[in-house]
Amino acid sequence: MSDSQAEIHPREVANKASKESLQKAIGMALRVESDALRLNTQSFNTNRYSAVGKIGDYEELKDRARKIKEESIRDLSQLIDRLTRSIEARGGKVFLARTKDDATSYIRNVCLSANAKLVVKAKSITSEEIGLNHVLAEAGIDVAETDLAEFILQVSGEQPSHIVAPAIHRSRERISKLFKEHFNTDKPLDTGEQLTEFARDILREKFLAADVGITGANLIAAEEGTILLVESEGNIRLTTQLPAVHIAVAGIEKVIPGKKDFGTFIELLAASGTGQPLTSYTNILEPPLELPVLNLNGREDKAREFHLVLLDNGRMKMREDNDLREALYCIRCSACMNVCANFQTVGGHAFGGECYTGGIGAAWTIGTSGNLADGRFAELCTGCSRCVPNCPVRIDIPRLNSVIKNRLMKSEGGASLEKRFFAGFSTLAKFASFAPGLSNWINDLPATRSLLEKFAGVDERRPLPRIAGKTLTRKYTDYRKKIKPPVTLPDSTLKIVLFPDVFMNYQNPDVGMATVRVFEKLGLPVYLAEVMEDGRSAQSQGLLESARRSATKAAAYLAELVDDGAEIIVAEPSVLSMFRSDYEKLVGDGELFVKLKTHTYDPIEWLDKHCNEDSDFLKKLSDRVSGARARIFYHAHCQMKAIGAGNAVPELFRKLGLTVDTSTVECCGMAGSFGYKKEYYEISKNIGRDLAQQVEKSTAGQGGVRVLASGTSCREQLRDELGRRIGHPIEFLAEIMGK
Repeated sequence: MSDSQAEIHPREVANKASKESLQKAIGMALRVESDALRLNTQSFNTNRYSAVGKIGDYEELKDRARKIKEESIRDLSQLIDRLTRSIEARGGKVFLARTKDDATSYIRNVCLSANAKLVVKAKSITSEEIGLNHVLAEAGIDVAETDLAEFILQVSGEQPSHIVAPAIHRSRERISKLFKEHFNTDKPLDTGEQLTEFARDILREKFLAADVGITGANLIAAEEGTILLVESEGNIRLTTQLPAVHIAVAGIEKVIPGKKDFGTFIELLAASGTGQPLTSYTNILEPPLELPVLNLNGREDKAREFHLVLLDNGRMKMREDNDLREALYCIRCSACMNVCANFQTVGGHAFGGECYTGGIGAAWTIGTSGNLADGRFAELCTGCSRCVPNCPVRIDIPRLNSVIKNRLMKSEGGASLEKRFFAGFSTLAKFASFAPGLSNWINDLPATRSLLEKFAGVDERRPLPRIAGKTLTRKYTDYRKKIKPPVTLPDSTLKIVLFPDVFMNYQNPDVGMATVRVFEKLGLPVYLAEVMEDGRSAQSQGLLESARRSATKAAAYLAELVDDGAEIIVAEPSVLSMFRSDYEKLVGDGELFVKLKTHTYDPIEWLDKHCNEDSDFLKKLSDRVSGARARIFYHAHCQMKAIGAGNAVPELFRKLGLTVDTSTVECCGMAGSFGYKKEYYEISKNIGRDLAQQVEKSTAGQGGVRVLASGTSCREQLRDELGRRIGHPIEFLAEIMGK
């Protein structure tokens, strides 16, 4: 790849409004930006885990933040009125901009009235939304971005690719090359310190000469008219204090009742965004500031001037949308981006719109642009749910993106053949199971693979899942003909029911039978529930009505089992996540949902729970595996972690005296149907290779290491990468328990 090719970025080829342009953006990001993105986002993510782990009341803080945002959005009109009175009472001015043109016109006029020739500007995603720099430049006003990352992007002519770290996609080497191409310098610029010093010297001159300072706002307190601005470089302090004129531009969703609530968000923002206990600079301002005007630029300004531009630009419409409203709770911390495997791989230039990026970005792009097609990059959200427990205000981002996929589908005349194909897996698998050998043979034919790629979007390079010779229901029936259920204690009312999801029934019956054998070796009879569609496949494609029908039927059936005293064992993590998370909104029956959430378990999770509660049960299980000394490498499914069951396997196996290493690469990249789709195959493989390399490194020179994964998708991806079968933890447990 030539140097000129290396510097092309996806903004030059795509606005993501069409499927083809999204593909071009993905290709560019994979070629140019992926290595830097993965390194930087994973560093942020690792630091965040450490930071939030030190917050003793983290979950309580998240609940508090969520409540404040919900109430603020509900009472937004009243809060804006109160805020306006507070600021105007101090001599400041407030302008409510209905559109982005209203906002830029007002700001331009303020700058022209101040005879501004140079504006220094702090990082502001809202200013990117309204295209402020371009408008000021057309008016003959020079704009200097003072955040280091924004300065880099201004030099390169790029849009930001990340909310907190806009230049996260650029490596140090690329930044050094950029500066040497654009500035006349003989400095080496080889280290981060040298690059920062070089930019600082340029920006210092801008600060001293500036006529107007423009900032955003992290939060605004209505009662006191107080603005919260957090930063890491000190540039915001210079932007707000050196020029006599300060303009703050912020979306109306940033307004909250009072500054007493700032503390909750200050603690969450730093930990969630950068993994720090507190940002380097936390500014709490009540402008206009009561500070002397310095006039270091030679002007003769007599008094400070402050303007707050509050931007609607579609936000009130989002507020009235029962689905998109949730996006307004976002506090712009970037945790959802840093934890997302796809964002780690392609970044915001592919997984993003013109300014809003990542999983949360599609809702914001649609809401502020008014154009549904601009949110097409929502298709890059796999629904893995890793972002949900990491969001400091508990936004269900996968749900938002499922809604967007659904709306896009309807706007285009209905579901494509590709979406119908992947959503209909259970029907296809059912028919294939009548003649599994023939079905597998047909699926392997080059002609079949070519047709599937052309018409259903299934990449020819991805091995198709095998249909098992016998379904789980047939194997269980055969098993019961030979082995009767164990006799339980007379006073036991416990009833274990295994839910045969479609993946287990048609592809992985051995996982189901291993579950039956393990529980029954412990004296716990296992009964098999009916095979039925749970809605996961349809929901992942955005077919929400179909998903809702399946969910409603399955939930009612499972609730009857729970009422009959059953605890439901679900070996497929994505299905378990449906029951314990997605069904809350799909089914819409709170009481029924609570039943499922509290009575459904992964098999290992259930065993670990009872080992913790009953020492005799732990001894019984330990005695059955006595003598086993295997070393294990375990990869937890994303949705297992999202629902709080991600540590069950290592915890139980360590109780049993086994050595367990766990993956630090958090996602396998397969994500169900995502890894089969031609347009996303390269992303999937890119992520999968990262995990496979860790497995190989961890197991190198260690004979007999067993590689285990809970999810079907994870096992398929690892098998494809490593060229060997990957077992489910319950299969391994059945093996070491013996006959």
